[in-house]
Amino acid sequence: MRPLTLLTTLGTGLLLSFGIQADSSHRLQPSAAAIASAHPLSTQAGMDVLDQGGNAFDAAIAVAASLGVVEPYSAGIGGGGFWLLYLADKDEYRFIDAREMAPAAAHRDYYLDDNGNVDRDKAVNGPTAAGIPGQAAAFDYLASQFGKLPLSASLKAAIEQAKDGFPVDPHYRKLMGFRHKAVQRYPESARLFLDNNRIPEEGFIIRQTDLADTLEALADQGRKGFYQGSVASKMVNSVQKNGGDWTLDDLKNYRVVEREPIQIELREDGSQTLISAPPPSSGGIAIAQMLSMLSQYDWQSMGTVQQTHLISEVMRRAYHDRAKYLGDPDFFDVPVDTLISEQHNQNWLKGLSLEQASNSLELQGPKNVQEGFHTTHLSVIDQQGNMVSATLSINLPFGSAFTAEGTGVLLNNEMDDFSAKPGAPNAYGLVGAEANAIAPGKRPLSSMSPSFVISQNHNAIIGTPGGSRIITMVMLGMLEHLQGKPVEDWVSRARFHHQYLPDVIQHEPDTFTEEQKTRLQAMGHGLKDVGRRYGNMQAILWNKKENKVTAASDPRGIGTATVKRIWDRHYDIGQQEQPAQ
Repeated sequence: MRPLTLLTTLGTGLLLSFGIQADSSHRLQPSAAAIASAHPLSTQAGMDVLDQGGNAFDAAIAVAASLGVVEPYSAGIGGGGFWLLYLADKDEYRFIDAREMAPAAAHRDYYLDDNGNVDRDKAVNGPTAAGIPGQAAAFDYLASQFGKLPLSASLKAAIEQAKDGFPVDPHYRKLMGFRHKAVQRYPESARLFLDNNRIPEEGFIIRQTDLADTLEALADQGRKGFYQGSVASKMVNSVQKNGGDWTLDDLKNYRVVEREPIQIELREDGSQTLISAPPPSSGGIAIAQMLSMLSQYDWQSMGTVQQTHLISEVMRRAYHDRAKYLGDPDFFDVPVDTLISEQHNQNWLKGLSLEQASNSLELQGPKNVQEGFHTTHLSVIDQQGNMVSATLSINLPFGSAFTAEGTGVLLNNEMDDFSAKPGAPNAYGLVGAEANAIAPGKRPLSSMSPSFVISQNHNAIIGTPGGSRIITMVMLGMLEHLQGKPVEDWVSRARFHHQYLPDVIQHEPDTFTEEQKTRLQAMGHGLKDVGRRYGNMQAILWNKKENKVTAASDPRGIGTATVKRIWDRHYDIGQQEQPAQ
């Protein structure tokens, strides 16, 4: 039954909606639905699905599919991601691992040349860099297991956007500038995403008719429309013709995996809980560790310099453990309970000084892993209280830069997230440990950290793209929430990052004053201005005490956050409190 929209809030940025719950059940339900995503067309696609009677899971598929069309540099069905879900009717948290998987032909030395050195080009560009995608499988799984609408309804907007095209904007041009030469190498990608081999001007329309056909096959046939049949054959033929090693069995055998989310109490009385991503994400464990360590200090009363010092020190320690212990739990015994235990994290604090920076090299651990930085995130809540926090990626901007002919599927280069040679740097100069070494069928370590923070009075949904900085961005956003600050503060706050090695605090321009920089350096910290603002956080807050929903999209990006009140027609609208105009 098609729902009736009583109130639509317009515009971008922070949007609010007030009101009483929309049904007569005893379970409290949000006064409004909300979506925050990195692109306005994608946010609208999700809202349209809610208008049609879909739930948060249907809407999340619509948003993600649309992002894969209008943000080809960020995500798509040639990539994968992590989906954190809350099922309101069952009061259950679920985590869907749709991370890419190494093909059967991959092995520990897959990217090593005859001299035993890492072949960076093979690991980053072209079909050899691509893992088996998980995004299409996630769409099918979410729709069949949790959705209310057929998959075709959720994919409709993305199909239309692929056919009709979207205009190039400054963000597209900037990211294409980063990968222009790589895209030029592959004729199908150059045809789709360039204008006569040049970076398109603003307003140029990018049309992807082959991708529309592939999405239609997925809509009509479910996962078989992508992982078997003509689409699969075209992908494998194109990959193999261009030097890759995919097989039809690699595609046919791909499955999403449900895993137990990371859960940790943020307060001793159990009144506040972090729900986040488990391995092969490193995010949930690292965030839990950092918040656990910070809980031993009165960090909220500290000045900027001392607070930055303390937070950087706990970042340093969590990223040490990330590099040493984390990988695909199906291949490596990840000591999750130990890493998030109070004892382990208190032990880390024994050598922490509030006056002097630690030396990362003295922490006796492996160097860290960094993955590509161009990813996307979406956050959704519906009026039944279902929630989705999903972070999706193809790794570098425009992934491997390779599009499989006849499919429109731009492939990821997530294989570079493995430790190609434990002890040797990847595309971003950082190094990983044996736990993240390449193996057939294995999923690479990731920093993607879709998360919830749940308390009696508030439900927070938060996540962001940003490579290895994702974890610290999400944690900093959570600290804003834990201080009671509004949702727009979570997404807009100045950001800094420490990842154990290199042993510096990376920060956005203007994060610190010159005096603060001097004081941090006097404490022994190295500082590195990254020269740009980073991240694209999407966040939603449901204030259950006031039954108010707010949402915000990161001002660093072009996304939108929309809050809407939607009720099914069978509700007695005449008895509902009307929203203030």
